[in-house]
Amino acid sequence: MKTKKRKDQELVQSFVAGDQASMEVLVKRHKDRVYTYILLIVKNQMLAEDIFQETFIKVIRSLKRGKYSDRGIFVSWVIRIAHNLIIDHYRKAKHLQTVSNEESEMDIFNSQKFSDKNIEDIIVKEQIENDVRSLIEQLPADQKEVVLLRHYGDLSFKEISDLTNVSINTALGRMRYALINLRKLIEEKNLSLALF
Repeated sequence: MKTKKRKDQELVQSFVAGDQASMEVLVKRHKDRVYTYILLIVKNQMLAEDIFQETFIKVIRSLKRGKYSDRGIFVSWVIRIAHNLIIDHYRKAKHLQTVSNEESEMDIFNSQKFSDKNIEDIIVKEQIENDVRSLIEQLPADQKEVVLLRHYGDLSFKEISDLTNVSINTALGRMRYALINLRKLIEEKNLSLALF
């Protein structure tokens, strides 16, 4: 069977077994979708290219370490890696930002925005975010993809439909079912997802 016609999972197994050409096929097959996803979020071509390269370096390393299990669609896993790298980039950028107090008539650092958050609030917020992420992981792959693209990727339903090659109605339907399933999971697990 020709490499180009093989399914993603077969190509992954082949790459792990040492066939470098399989990874080339996977990259060519999914590069447009992954790159478009990154570019839509970062809105900067050079940054998108850097994160795209970083994504596939991480994909290759993860595959070689056996950190990929076929629980869903390969490209969704790759986009999740890209998404996490984007978040990491913005976290680093946020830490590097500096603000000058000299250009303002009032003391900008004497503001509620810059006050330290209560450690209890931070812990509760982190726990809620972890709980929500865990619930999202339990959704069917197509619903999980729409939730991640919409709420973590901040994409419109039109962008999601273009990226996933489905109609807008299908994307909306998947989101609707995802929310219904998340509500059921929250009730089943008796979770409280409120900060107060």
